[in-house]
Amino acid sequence: MSSEAAGSEETGEDVLSRPLPDQVRQRIVALASGAIDELEVAELPAGLRPFARFAPARRVRLAATPIAVAVDRDPNFRHRVADRLRRGMPDLAEAIREGRRPAAADPFDVVAAAYLLRPPGWTAVAEDVLEQLERESAAQASDREAETVARLREQLAAVREAARHERERLKAELAAVKEENATLRRTVRQARDRARSAEETAAQHARLLEEVQEKAAADVARAEAEVRRLRARLADAEMALESARRAVRESRDVASARLRLLLDTLVDAAQGLRRELALPPVRSRPADIVEATEPAPGPAVSRPEDAVSLELLLGLPQVHLVVDGYNVTKTAWPTLPLETQRSRLVTALGGVVAQTGAEVTCVFDGAQVTTPPQLSVPRGVRVRFSPAGVSADEVIRQIAAAEPPGRPVVVVSSDREVAEGVRRFGARPRPASELVRLLAR
Repeated sequence: MSSEAAGSEETGEDVLSRPLPDQVRQRIVALASGAIDELEVAELPAGLRPFARFAPARRVRLAATPIAVAVDRDPNFRHRVADRLRRGMPDLAEAIREGRRPAAADPFDVVAAAYLLRPPGWTAVAEDVLEQLERESAAQASDREAETVARLREQLAAVREAARHERERLKAELAAVKEENATLRRTVRQARDRARSAEETAAQHARLLEEVQEKAAADVARAEAEVRRLRARLADAEMALESARRAVRESRDVASARLRLLLDTLVDAAQGLRRELALPPVRSRPADIVEATEPAPGPAVSRPEDAVSLELLLGLPQVHLVVDGYNVTKTAWPTLPLETQRSRLVTALGGVVAQTGAEVTCVFDGAQVTTPPQLSVPRGVRVRFSPAGVSADEVIRQIAAAEPPGRPVVVVSSDREVAEGVRRFGARPRPASELVRLLAR
């Protein structure tokens, strides 16, 4: 149907009693926006020409109001839009022209079609649809309000329940606070009582302190008097001691003079006896007559240059130092080979001889040795290996027994049997660790 035919269907009843819903206006504007693309610019209402080149979606977004005004006020443009509706929805357009409403059609499409086509009685159709939409909207609003009321009632019940729980919690907290307050009051009372008691105790202690201070002052005065008295006695005692020291020195000088005179006499007598007897010089020592095996001679060892400090026994005149060789080396250097142990000990004993002039004999166990090992022996050191079947301990005891009574003999060995054995012959045993310390200096 052309726009002229559509215009013949319009009547004077083309005004609705209520405004069109937004959904209807949106559909009308969408149809009109599509119709603009089918028209020349000159055929468009003047208000829509600026939007002719817009895309349909952009035109709907930016020119919705001018399009709605043009559809409402320009019958020709409305007829063009109605033609587009007839082509797009012919069944709906035919039903509206016949004055009936399709049951399956969208109510907003029905109102939009009636508004655009405007056949006789279209307002009644549109009003009927709009009333039905309002009823449905009112029913939906009523349902939503009912749901909202139900939800609010549930929320109110939940709030009331929460308020009841909160009230109970606050009551419990209030009871706890009251109990805590009562406890704090009792604690404060007790603290005040303790403070009062502490103040009384402090006052008592202050009184006692004053008494103690007074007593201490009296004791100090008595002590000072006693100190003065003791100082006077000390001065008298020092004077008496000095007098006694002078007397002792005088007596000691007399005794020293008598002793020196006696020693000079004995020395002169001994020298005279030596000249009278014409005794030859001593070429051998008692230790030389003990049966033992001497080591093979080795290269000469130079005398060590470092000085060592010795104990009192090594400073005795004519002292003979007898050393249990392996007993000392295994104490000093247990991880070294036996050859290195022997060499170290013999070299160190050379230093002892150089410092003290003592006679030194070092005995090694040779019971398991068929041939005496080669060893460099320093001057003044005698080295012996025990013969086959004889231990070094026995050789040491024989040396101690061979010495004359009265000669100082020192035997170095940590072996208890050796120490007990040589002690019977008057020798003085010393542990191996003592000689190790002396050699390490």
